[in-house]
Amino acid sequence: MAAAALLRGAAAGRGSLAWGWQPSWIPRRCLARSSGLLGGNPKDGVAWTCFRLEERTLVRVRGPDAAPFLLGLLTNELPLSGPPTGAAQPSARAAYAHFLNVQGRTLYDVILYGLPETTTEAPGFLLECDSSALGTLQKHLAMYKIRRKVTVEPHPELHVWAVLPCVPQAPEAAPLEERAEATTILTCDPRTVRMGWRLLTQDNGPALVPRGQLGDLQDYHMHRYQQGIPEGVCDLPPGMTLPLESNLVFMNGVSFTKGCYIGQELTARTHHTGVIRKRLFPVRLEGPLPASGISPGTLVIVTATGQTAGKFRAGQGCVGLALLRSETIKGPLHIKTSESQQVTVTALVPDWWPTAAK
Repeated sequence: MAAAALLRGAAAGRGSLAWGWQPSWIPRRCLARSSGLLGGNPKDGVAWTCFRLEERTLVRVRGPDAAPFLLGLLTNELPLSGPPTGAAQPSARAAYAHFLNVQGRTLYDVILYGLPETTTEAPGFLLECDSSALGTLQKHLAMYKIRRKVTVEPHPELHVWAVLPCVPQAPEAAPLEERAEATTILTCDPRTVRMGWRLLTQDNGPALVPRGQLGDLQDYHMHRYQQGIPEGVCDLPPGMTLPLESNLVFMNGVSFTKGCYIGQELTARTHHTGVIRKRLFPVRLEGPLPASGISPGTLVIVTATGQTAGKFRAGQGCVGLALLRSETIKGPLHIKTSESQQVTVTALVPDWWPTAAK
């Protein structure tokens, strides 16, 4: 109910996360930072902004047992892989998923890509993950590999790019086409249309995107925080985060019809009971911010009662993510900084979330 009421307020003009323009709820000083977010002017021939994601890397998993091996560890089905069949065009579709521990908490968030050069007998996949988690993810996979015919190895040959349409141009005005080649994979981001496209390539990203330009990485993070998208170990601390509280369902990251996987029991039970009291919400911050930003885990307080609404998770400038109890998001909320100053926190329900969640 609280989320639905807040959404109606956003729709009335107090702060929409509509695609293709800067949301009105971002403070002016943040807009100054993010004005070049999707940059460019269509009149100048620029339609897309490409962001080199240095903190994301790739792991290749291939072999005859690659598919069943990954299905037993991931929350979601696998994307298509292998060469085209018949007259069909090869698909570079991606899938989003989490690796969970046995307690059902998130260890790593990944975007999966099917490798076009593999066969149905020996499928192969690329796993996009947080660069800082590369070693531990490899150990996690090795622990469950046992006798399976699977090869797990880093794949530094390809770089990860995010491709987003420029403001105010809508994505339909300059469409991209999926590509699935040995040295280039271009596909829609599987989490939400608000996150544009994912590009894996050995080459310079903007050169491969028609009417593309290079973007500032800080602007990419500001954009995804505005859209409420967690990514990497800072936003999803390993072993501490419940996948459904992190909106995994909204981001198309879990299948409730696939076979068993590590951590499935708690995830499925929570989903079928329909009781999710806390969620990651995008938030804006207003007030004197510390030079180093708000520390992860800082308490978010209900101003009227002094009760704890949740915890700040991560952010960029004046926007971020906070894990909040849903009944508290109408606020007003605040954070007390280490300098004993008060920062106002405003939560919002993204417009791309499914209607049932609003």
